[in-house]
Amino acid sequence: MAKVAFTAGRVNGFKCPPDKAQAFLWDSTAKGLGLRATPAGKPSYVFQAVYQEKTIRLTIGSPDVWTIPLAQEKARELQRLIDEGKDPRSLKADALAQTEARAAKTAAQAQQESAQALTVSEAWQVYIADRKSHWGALHLADHIRLSAAGGVPRKRGEGLTIAGPLHSLMAVRLVDLSASKVTAWAEHEAKTRPTPARLSWRLLRAFLTWCSEQDEYAPLVAGNAAKTRKTREALGKPGTKKDALQREQLPAWFAAVRQIGNPAICAYLQAMLLTGARPGELLELRWEDVNMAWRGMTIHDKVEGERVIPLTSYVYHLIAALPKRGEWVFAGAGDHALTRPAKNLATACEVAGVDHVSLHGLRRSFKSLTEWLEVPVGVVAQLMGHKPSATAEKHYTVRPLDLLRVHHERIEAWILEQAGVTFDAKAEPGKLRVVAG
Repeated sequence: MAKVAFTAGRVNGFKCPPDKAQAFLWDSTAKGLGLRATPAGKPSYVFQAVYQEKTIRLTIGSPDVWTIPLAQEKARELQRLIDEGKDPRSLKADALAQTEARAAKTAAQAQQESAQALTVSEAWQVYIADRKSHWGALHLADHIRLSAAGGVPRKRGEGLTIAGPLHSLMAVRLVDLSASKVTAWAEHEAKTRPTPARLSWRLLRAFLTWCSEQDEYAPLVAGNAAKTRKTREALGKPGTKKDALQREQLPAWFAAVRQIGNPAICAYLQAMLLTGARPGELLELRWEDVNMAWRGMTIHDKVEGERVIPLTSYVYHLIAALPKRGEWVFAGAGDHALTRPAKNLATACEVAGVDHVSLHGLRRSFKSLTEWLEVPVGVVAQLMGHKPSATAEKHYTVRPLDLLRVHHERIEAWILEQAGVTFDAKAEPGKLRVVAG
């Protein structure tokens, strides 16, 4: 093959004939150095030599990047390798592999550093986004409220909200969330707000369990930092709640609740007492969960997932009288469900002259009032979403809706009778009245 001394003019002017797939121009100065051109592509320097009785060719690079002297020096370097019995192709591959390995190591280190810098707050937001479709509205609200920074105007009353118990942990790096740090947090929060701190602790435990199941977070959480005896003891046990309405308090309580101007709150509080449902279960009740034709309500609970209970006559009239302003039966402002009306309940108890009863206390009241009627404990448990123990009822029977209705209507009628509520089941919804008893 003919060789010429490479010059800038010869290199720049070299073209591949259109009738050929490729063409070469070989340098007479550096052994094996050539310039390869194709009809459509840009030319590039190549090195060609014989290694172990076989012709090999390697690409050096573009003339735009490699000057002629540099290309010649590279060709001489490659020829020296062949003279030493080394395959320049494998050396180039090794060099590329080393470069890629270094790049991969750098990327892994950067990823590790990024993961190490991940805060509890960042993982908390991912956790909420991943799990919220499995939660009820109130459970989701608890995660947001208890981790909030506070400092926003209160929806009710004056002043600003305070930071939630979990907020002080949000800025901590997830990798730094140790058992001792969680214990110190628990000891601090238990001094001023033990009840929300205990709820926050339960949410934190579930969050860390979720983290341990995620590939990207598992290396950052060694065990569950919230599952320690010290933390549990620091928060203490909740006191036994005994607040409940007595039979003789029912007339005054119903009269006070019926005076509440908000029809949704008025109906909700009465339905709480007459169904024994959990506070959040009724707040999350949607119109699609209420079957007016078959008189049933689908309650989404935390035990079975959902249960169907009778829509008793009085509760039916309470719900039927409510305006349909969206998907929620007990609707609040805008498109949202009613928020927990604990203050309205407290006011009603004060007006009625009875000791404070919490929302959960109304659920407790339902259970205690059924004991006057000697209703089978299995019936009460099924209505309330509890599983009775084998000692309480030898055989746990899942009773059909119609059989539940027999007992539930009897319970409701007795409570209304004790409250002095005169109720005509055939009356138009909204025409109920309370008679002083």
